[in-house]
Order: sequence, then C-alpha cells, then structure tokens
Amino acid sequence: MQTRNTKHVTILLQGGLLSPDKMQAINQLAQQYDLTYYCSTAQNLRLLGATEENIDEIKKALTALDLQVKAPGMFPLPKVCVGKPFCNLGLTDTFALSDKITARYGSRADVKPKFKIAVAGCPASCSGALLADIGIISTRIGYDLYVGGKGGPLPRVGVRVARGLSEEEVVDAVGRIADFHAANTPKKQRMFKLLDKPDFPFPLKN
Repeated sequence: MQTRNTKHVTILLQGGLLSPDKMQAINQLAQQYDLTYYCSTAQNLRLLGATEENIDEIKKALTALDLQVKAPGMFPLPKVCVGKPFCNLGLTDTFALSDKITARYGSRADVKPKFKIAVAGCPASCSGALLADIGIISTRIGYDLYVGGKGGPLPRVGVRVARGLSEEEVVDAVGRIADFHAANTPKKQRMFKLLDKPDFPFPLKN
C-alpha cells in the first residue's frame, strides 16, 4: 500500500472506460511491481506503491500500452455519468460529448490546477456536475451550463450561466471558460473565486 515513502502513477481514463485487454496488461504490470489499485473519484486508475527507483519504468511501460499518464498542466478529462443509452434517465450520450471536449481542448498545455469538468446525462447529475468548475447537465431542451461549483470542506453549488445550449454551443463554451480561467489564474484557482470579475464570459443570471 501507499506510504509516505512510496509514489503513485495515475492513468487517465477517458470517460472512466478501460478495455479488458488494457486492464489485463495493467494487472500484469501491477503484479510485477507489487502495486495496488485505487479507482479515483475522478474516474481515473491510480497505481499505488511505486518507488523512486521504478516509477519511471512503470510510466514507460504504461505509455507503451498506449495509456495516458497524468502529469502537471494537462487539460482535465471530463467526469461523466454513463448517460444514454446505458441509463434509463439518460437524455444524451455523455461519452460522446466528453470525447468532443477532449478532442478539441485535450492538447492544451500549462493548464492550471484546480480546474474540473463534469458532464451529466440528466438533471439527476450523478457525475456531480453541480460541484465542478464547469458543469454540463443534459435536459430535454438542451444542455444547461454551470460554473463555480466545488466540493471539499466548504462545498459550493455551481451557478447556472446558460440554458438549452446545443452540443456545439456547449463545447465552445467550455473553451471560453477555460480561456478565462487560464488568463486569470497565475498558479491555481477554483472558478468560483473568479465569477465576480467583470470580463467573465457569461452573465450570472440565467
């Protein structure tokens, strides 16, 4: 298990999805290096128990498996619920929307920490979209867009800034908000602290 003297490697999983063949290969690697799995709340897979001596070998082996290893400055993968057609309440394909967001913005570098995105396939918001910096919730009239949510010891519900957006509009909106966050965040900052700035790209009453 992870201790203060060991390290960890986080494998980024688009939509929290992992194929059986990749899972088998990761399991072999975990056994080889005596690692423990942790399924993170961000829908990624963290391998605990690496050491200073083997962590680079582990990362190299994961990269050879065509797996993406988390590193500072990467654009966040959206956290999603299973959505349509896997959930009876799902109104949209959350995996497809997550893929479109990542395809457009995933190559961005130097993204500041404390920036999270969540996509929900219906207003039940099982992915916690109301507690993300950018929350996207599917409704029967389109996508509702929320900003400024967060968890932690002092949680905040996001503020709705747009209603009934099309898929293309909501993907564009993610970029506008990400640009705003980058321009106003020297090191790291949760979105809710930036909402009062006069140049915030969306009105706060919708």
